[in-house]
Amino acid sequence: MRSIMKTKLLAAALAVLAATPLVAQSRDDAPYTVVETGRSYARLQDAVDAIGDGRGTIRFGAMRFADCAVQGQGEVAYVAAVPGQAVLDGVACEGKAALVLRGRAARVEGMVFANIRVSDKNGAGIRLEHGSLAVSQSWFRDSEQGILTGDDPQGQVTIDKSTFTRLGTCEGSGCAHSIYIGNYGGLTVTRSRFEEGTGGHYAKTRAAHVAIKDCSFDDTHGRATNYMIDLSDGATGEITGNWFVQGRDKENYSAFIAVAAEHQNHPSGGLLIAGNDARFAPGVERRSAFVADWSGDAVNLGQNAIGPGLTRYERRQ
Repeated sequence: MRSIMKTKLLAAALAVLAATPLVAQSRDDAPYTVVETGRSYARLQDAVDAIGDGRGTIRFGAMRFADCAVQGQGEVAYVAAVPGQAVLDGVACEGKAALVLRGRAARVEGMVFANIRVSDKNGAGIRLEHGSLAVSQSWFRDSEQGILTGDDPQGQVTIDKSTFTRLGTCEGSGCAHSIYIGNYGGLTVTRSRFEEGTGGHYAKTRAAHVAIKDCSFDDTHGRATNYMIDLSDGATGEITGNWFVQGRDKENYSAFIAVAAEHQNHPSGGLLIAGNDARFAPGVERRSAFVADWSGDAVNLGQNAIGPGLTRYERRQ
């Protein structure tokens, strides 16, 4: 009798387990978990779709994902359970990026984006087409582009404590860059590192207002790179407290920072460039401008530590 009871209890327990959806399980090692509901998903797109037009957080397990997703609405946070151990590797949605974002807003924390390449030669870790974006403690590496955006004059892009390694190319119809920010309302980059570029600029932006502070731009091992910072359409704001080293292998070594080199769509009067350290890599001897300015506006060039061979400022036309 006791054996029969044990068998019935086991069968009942198995029936309960069978009736429990696996999607409702929440584990730290699950691929993707929507934190607010505790539900886990095998596909990133399913997790994004589950949040829909609402607001939610997707926690990534500590693993490598051959996956991508498109966020068409809502506000989504993409957060690594263990920073640096959740890798979106080698897969682009819509022939664009690992994350294609056109919702109201997105936040990315602790993620790694690697080996993103597409036929247009501008494959990115993140493609932001609309809305605001905040990125922190993330690493973008070995791709054609780190972050690429469209235009959203009402949007803001903030990047903090992140690293951009071996990015950029001029093999396509145009150049790709470590980051390219379109006509956004503002760009803030703080405490981040740009290194070993493979083409294009390290930071190219058309944002109306910029704050690039306390970052390092190490071009020592760069290949066929251009400017460290390119404010293509001009900008107000500040470039302060950064460290710049220009390497030997350059496609364009004529300047470290370029202001309004393409257009003067935004005023640059009062743009503060101060407290920076700029020099050539050991063994590199040439002449270049720390700041090359096409704007004609009154740029506020403060005290900067400038190495041998560098001209502090050049007005260009």
